[in-house]
Amino acid sequence: MAVKIQQVGNAATFLAKGDSGHWVVMDGPEQVGGSNAGSRPMEMVLFALGGCTAMDVTSILNKMKVPVEDIQIEIESERAKEHPKIYTRIDMTFHFYGPDLPLKKLERAVHLSESTYCSVTAMLSKTTDITVHIENHNTA
Repeated sequence: MAVKIQQVGNAATFLAKGDSGHWVVMDGPEQVGGSNAGSRPMEMVLFALGGCTAMDVTSILNKMKVPVEDIQIEIESERAKEHPKIYTRIDMTFHFYGPDLPLKKLERAVHLSESTYCSVTAMLSKTTDITVHIENHNTA
């Protein structure tokens, strides 16, 4: 996998494109020379964690034939006070919506993503305490 990072003007604004061919914007706040026109790189790390896990969990639940109507993940984090300001704590809350959702299968899908499939979780968990909560919102 390869990515390209391209500066926009002479600001702390950058475009990034990977093998998928899609561009994303990363930017800093105005006080560091940015335009405040895009997500911060550390936000994108959390986006990657949530996206990776969500895709795994969706695939696993589909294979289990669990009728999930919607999945939402809320992620809260803390970072170190000193540089490098890595994540020191990440809390993920999964919200599952659908009729008669079996909690054990939801838990199993999340656990499989965490322990086996999600590469982002595997990397971050080496330096960060990641906790997971599951909220089952049965709509039936």
